[in-house]
Amino acid sequence: MDERSPRLDSLSSRRFPVVVVGAGPAGLTVGNILRAAGLECLVLETESREVIERRPRAGVIEEWAVRGLERRGLARNLLERAGLHTACEFRFGGERYRFSYRELAGSHHWVYPQPSLVTDLVREYADVRRGAVRFGVRDVRLHDLDGGRPSVSYVCPETGRREVVACDFVAGCDGARGVTRAALAPERVRVARHDYGIGWLALLAEAPPSADCVLFGCHPDGFAGQMPRSPEVTRYYLQCPPGDDPDAWPHERVWAELRRRLGAAGAAPIAEGRLIEKRVLDMHDYVTEPMASGRLFLAGDAAHLVAPIAAKGMNLALHDAFLLGDALVARLAEGDDSGLAGYSQECLRRVWDYQEFSQWLSELYHGSAAGDPFRAGTTAARLRRLFSSPAAAAAFAEQYLGTAARY
Repeated sequence: MDERSPRLDSLSSRRFPVVVVGAGPAGLTVGNILRAAGLECLVLETESREVIERRPRAGVIEEWAVRGLERRGLARNLLERAGLHTACEFRFGGERYRFSYRELAGSHHWVYPQPSLVTDLVREYADVRRGAVRFGVRDVRLHDLDGGRPSVSYVCPETGRREVVACDFVAGCDGARGVTRAALAPERVRVARHDYGIGWLALLAEAPPSADCVLFGCHPDGFAGQMPRSPEVTRYYLQCPPGDDPDAWPHERVWAELRRRLGAAGAAPIAEGRLIEKRVLDMHDYVTEPMASGRLFLAGDAAHLVAPIAAKGMNLALHDAFLLGDALVARLAEGDDSGLAGYSQECLRRVWDYQEFSQWLSELYHGSAAGDPFRAGTTAARLRRLFSSPAAAAAFAEQYLGTAARY
């Protein structure tokens, strides 16, 4: 909840133009943009630096997002180390169907694990650009967001004392369960939600990818996906009931299902390995409108969640961060309010487009396993059209890559 400012004269305090809550891709990108412009900011993160640099998350980055990082001096390691993907492969009806999207759209994906990107961003922000950051903070609170003296307070992990930081703006980049999203007054925002009614068993395996690209298995028994992360580690997904118990999926069952659902004529065998992560994700989306209130601006999962169906989450977080960072620089360095005034609307156009694509793609992935002959038939028609109609293929490539001329 938004609270009135505590007595700043009774606590140790310091002023920063911007306080960024959350040290994920969005928050660290905003911080780096501000530091590149010579502006001070403070990043607050509840986890340790070690945790944020190794927690497994997304890994597919669209080319426009990489170029945005590159223009801001934040993509050196990514461009040297990331895998470049130009095609994906659908498997259905026991056959393989390769979709070469770079040939259609002239663009591609990069595969770079989110922990690697976060490591790069935090190093650039804290070690190179000398940005202020506090890790391991507790009980973050936001104060007076609608007034002239906004501030953020937190409990210092070393002293146990509540510290107060006065600021001009707060960037809420602390994810779906963070405090910044909860600080928005319910009467001022609308939260639109969608539940797919399915789960995905998310797996991380110490095994090389079984193909040179992302695999989508559209199978009557449920979706399966392969998303390469590195030459030694592969992300897999298996459709399962929502709320399913990961322990119900022992090693043998996991690999048997992956072999079955991703099996196709002429395909290489699935390379097995030790499972180093197993968790069930219940597929759902939400969008918060507007993404700003008073002096608080949300970015990334704090503002919207898109299920990993279309691998769009990190890309949307970076898009938000580019817009928010640039808008804050314009306001603080030049007195130009236009970027902040239009921030929410500009972000939401792409957010809603990606949400629609995720919903469409969900039917492509899961319709065959719906237990409904009508949905199975229309899903098969969609899949056939994708590989028989140049217009349908071009439209899919544009949405898959996020390359529309305008959102």
